Parts: sequence; structure tokens; C-alpha cells
Amino acid sequence: MISNTEQTHDLDTPLFGDSSEIESDSRDIKHDLNWNIVIVDDESSIHDVTLMALKRFEFQHRKLKFHHAYSAEEAKKLFNEVSDIAIILLDVVMEQDDSGLQLVDYIRKVLNNHTSRIILRTGQPGIAPPQKVIEEYDINDYKDKTELTVQKLNQTIITALRSYRDLKALEQHRIGLEQVISATSYIHSLKEFPQFISGLLTQILAVLKCSEQSVNSVVSAFIVCNSNDIENLLIEDGVGHFEANIHQEIRHVLEPESVQRITLALQDNKSQFYDNESIVLFLTDNDIQGFIYIAQGLDNNDIKRQLFELFSSNVSVAYENISLHSELEKTQHEIIMTLGEISEFRSKETSQHVQRVSKYTEIIAKHLNIEGLELENLTTAAALHDIGKISIPDQILHKPEKLTEAEFSLIKTHTTIGYELLKHSNRHILKAAAVIAKEHQEKWDGSGYPEQLAGENIHIYGRIVAAADVFDALSNDRCYKKAWPRDKVIEYFKNQRGKHFDPQITDIVLEHVEDFYAVQQSLNQ
Repeated sequence: MISNTEQTHDLDTPLFGDSSEIESDSRDIKHDLNWNIVIVDDESSIHDVTLMALKRFEFQHRKLKFHHAYSAEEAKKLFNEVSDIAIILLDVVMEQDDSGLQLVDYIRKVLNNHTSRIILRTGQPGIAPPQKVIEEYDINDYKDKTELTVQKLNQTIITALRSYRDLKALEQHRIGLEQVISATSYIHSLKEFPQFISGLLTQILAVLKCSEQSVNSVVSAFIVCNSNDIENLLIEDGVGHFEANIHQEIRHVLEPESVQRITLALQDNKSQFYDNESIVLFLTDNDIQGFIYIAQGLDNNDIKRQLFELFSSNVSVAYENISLHSELEKTQHEIIMTLGEISEFRSKETSQHVQRVSKYTEIIAKHLNIEGLELENLTTAAALHDIGKISIPDQILHKPEKLTEAEFSLIKTHTTIGYELLKHSNRHILKAAAVIAKEHQEKWDGSGYPEQLAGENIHIYGRIVAAADVFDALSNDRCYKKAWPRDKVIEYFKNQRGKHFDPQITDIVLEHVEDFYAVQQSLNQ
């Protein structure tokens, strides 16, 4: 909307005539949402008359906010202080005949600002001919001050603001699309549900904020991953105002109207958008898996809405991928545990042995600061430490008496046989299992087998499982012995510190021995 009804000048009166009687208090007008306009001119009267002519100007319900510089050097400082400049009204001749032209190059080439609209104004067109200036400099308009009436100035500003608005929209779309691509790539890289949930919310904020006027704006949102029980929906993770509501039921957090809207979205199997909130479902094969609640309206024509819909269309695919990955991980874990138990069944040990060794391994590894996927792989791979025993004859495995030297030599081959079975795999778990199978019988002092490795030449996985395996063997019944009492097991580990076992790992076992016996108690029931 443009309102010129109360302007002092007649619309067809040249704007830049004698301005000695023009009041300059318009410089103090306050605005809320403003278009930033920079006036660069060495004549203060030009600043005053421009403000007077445009003081009631509005475009898209936003007024103008003026910033003033009286030389090219002042303008350079101003450009570093004021962001989001829509229009620069720039004089050509100031300190030098070409100060304005040099400033254009500074804006475009040094500041790399190609969105602000630059309107050159001159009272001496002969010094800088229009055609040459327009051809050689990246400007958007060139006006002789004597030809600018109030009406023409208004028209020029409207045209420049439309151009600036459209360029900013394109820039926001570009930034938004880059953010959507980055966010989608990140979400698809996640393999675990906890990471997916927190990562999804983080990326939602990034996508929504990429088109905000202020990067400091607060977006509140939460995610619900299990929407089967509509009556008791729980917040899995939240940001903004909902950060304090994690694991609470949404009916205790939201207003009844919002809860009803969520119920409607789930029943209709369709995302819903309102003036003050948005409910976005993520589906797999038309089966609702969960939803994202955003305490912000997303208009149909809003850049945020368009970007978010583009992003959310990929969330369902990522969710399904994580579901499949999780199922494969569980299947892989069960297969590996079963393979580990096969060798124990053949040697008449209980199936709990491999489970206990895996749990002991996890305890030790955590205290060695092994975490994440490596910890999971190591814990699972430990179950295959004795997989090579499948090649050992029953009469040796089941023999209750002391083994002969030849029989013991044959038993020792289970390490290399296990390694040969597993070494060809490219899977991280099986690679770890191959190392464990081969090195879990090595000893810190070099007296173990099969290669008499010593100290840190033994892989850390082998050192960890060596302690876990021996602890379980000593503290449980075997075909050739009864379980040792607790004090005798502890004494053995103390004596074997720096001999059989890595000293650091020995200290962990002794310091956390109660955790080891707690594992036994839970698995032996």
C-alpha cells in the first residue's frame, strides 16, 4: 500500500530543488518490520527531501527504515553494520568524481552483495554517462536528480523492492533446498532410533529456521514414534518449550483442542496444518509409525511449508530404512549368538556361557571408553570366541580327565580354525570375531597361543575377551572341574596381573567384580 496523500510535494514537482524549508524530523520515525534503505549522498538536503517524500511509503505492509552515509567511506562502515539492505540510493560524485562507482564495485565484488538494489542518482550526468555506467557497473537504475519527482521516486522504490523481495525469496529457496538436502542426507545416515529421533528434531529446526528473518527465533516441536495407542501417546523427544516434556503423555502437555487435532490426523491418516500448529505424519507402506508436532503454523504458500513438506517426504523412507536396519541388526546378533552357542553345546557347556562372556566383555570395554557401534560389534563378536571348537572331536571336548600333550595341542588349534572360518568376511562384527577367535588365548607375558604374542601386540579385543572367558570358566562348573569360590577367583586374577592378563583390564575386573557376578546371577536363573 502506498499513501502519498499528505506529502508536502506535488507529485509532479521535481524532488531535488530548494529544500531549505523542508523539515527533517521524519528521520526519527520508528518502524516495526522495515525495509532497510541506505542513502549515500554528500548533500544533507538530499537526505532530508528523500525522507520527506517517502516518509509515508509502505510496501507489503512494511515501512521503510532509512540509514545515512555522507561519503563513500562512511557507507563502507555502514554496510558492515546493517544487514538485509533492500535498496541503496547512491550519489555518483562525492569525495571524488567516481566515488559512487567505486562503491558499487565494493558492494558487489568485495562484500559479494548481489541482492541489494543499487539506484545511482546524480546531479552531474555528464561526468558519468548513463549508458556507459549501466554497461560497466552492476547497478539496477540510474536517475538524474532533476528528473525525479515524488511519484517517480515512489515508482522506482516499488520496482526495486519487488526485485529485492523476489531475489531474497530465491535465495531463501536455495538455502532451504541446500538445508533439506543436507538434512535428508544426515537423517538417512542414522542407523539407530535414538539417533534418528534427536537428529530428526535437530534437522527440523534447521529446515524451519533457514527461511526465518531471525535465526534466533524459537521453534518448539516434539516427536512421537509409536502412535498405535492414540489414548496414551508419549513424547519421545522434544525441543524448545517441549524439551522438559520428554516421556510425558501429550494429553498432559497440550491443550485439548491440539490433542483432538492430533487424533484427527492419525485417524484420517493425513498430516494437518493449522494457523498456530502443524502435525506431520511419517508413514511406511501407508502404516502410521509416528508424527512430528510443531508449535508453528505453516501456510500453504510459505517457503517453510514447502521446504518442510519436501523434507518430511523423506522422513518416512529414513524411518523405514532404520526399521529394516534394526531388524537386520537383531537378526545378525541372534545368528552370531546361536553360532557361538553351538560350539558350547558341543563341549557340553551351557548356552549362557557365550552370553555371559559377551556381557563381561561389555563391562570391560565400557571402562576402556569403547563405545557406540564399536562397543556393540565387540560385545556381539565375543560370542564367537570359541567357534573353532566345532572342529574338535567330541572325545576331547567331553573328556573330564586331564588332556594329554597331543590332545591339548589339538585343542589349541581351535583358535586358528576359528580365525580361518571368519577372516574372509568384510563385516565389522565378523572381522572383530576373527581377531578374538585367534587371540583370546594369548597371554600378556607371551606364554599363550597360537603365536605367543605379548603385551600390546595382542589386540585389545583379544585381551578383553581373554579375561572375560577365564573369569567365566573359573566361576562356573565345567566338565573337568567345579566352579571356584569367589575369593579364589579374585586371588587368581590378582596373581595373573601382568602375566596372563593385561594389568589395566585386570584392575577393571577386580574393581567391578560385583558387576560380573550380577551378570551370572541374572543369566544363570
